Amino acid sequence: MSYVVTGAGRGIGRAVVERLLADGGTVVAIERDPAALDWAHPNLIALAGDAADEAVAERAADLAQGEAPLIGWVNNAAVFGEAAPFASKPTSAVLDAITLNLGLALVGCATAVRRFLAAGTPGSIVNVSSHQALRAVPGCVPYVTAKAAIEGLTRALAVEYGPRGVRVNAVAPGSIGTERYAEFLARQEPEAAVRIEDEMALLHPLGRVGRPEEVAAAITHLLSADAGFINGATVPVDGGRSVLAHDPEAL
Repeated sequence: MSYVVTGAGRGIGRAVVERLLADGGTVVAIERDPAALDWAHPNLIALAGDAADEAVAERAADLAQGEAPLIGWVNNAAVFGEAAPFASKPTSAVLDAITLNLGLALVGCATAVRRFLAAGTPGSIVNVSSHQALRAVPGCVPYVTAKAAIEGLTRALAVEYGPRGVRVNAVAPGSIGTERYAEFLARQEPEAAVRIEDEMALLHPLGRVGRPEEVAAAITHLLSADAGFINGATVPVDGGRSVLAHDPEAL
């Protein structure tokens, strides 16, 4: 069995790859930054490139199918832009920013579906969304819009291709302690970093940010036969952040 994982060099993507390798799978890891692919495993195939490039996606599928039947595809790659007020940007720039993230999932889904259908075998796709698809953060219109669209894409493909054995689901992480998160904290003054971590604890009912391996566990479950009757779902992996309603009497 083989898999393709995009944005696989760091954070959630890398945790997914490590989990799939530990379970005995062969993984093609797509990553834009070649330096993030400097780790080796006999069942790991590193592919440097842009996951939104259809040629790169097709190459990844070829490599995976050259090793074992392709059964899973994880669209994890994302572009994180700087927060900015919606009205401060030209409409074309906002649309381009939306397309950057939506295109990453769209290309991966299209490639995976075509390969599953051509092989005549069942397959599973997992798209990585965000808690922001439900609870928007100010200044993040392109990212929020793209993630909401990815969840819509997930549902549409699940309905269209479920009858042909292709399951499509998504996970919506909360704040996760990735390298990017650690680098963000490291750029802050010590007092500001403590304040941010305290705020993150309040935003997540479990009192902390998540770990990449916790998201990876949910993703690999959705890829597996154990999740064979889960289709078209978006699973929150956010410690309860998306359902939190602060008690007004506590304010």
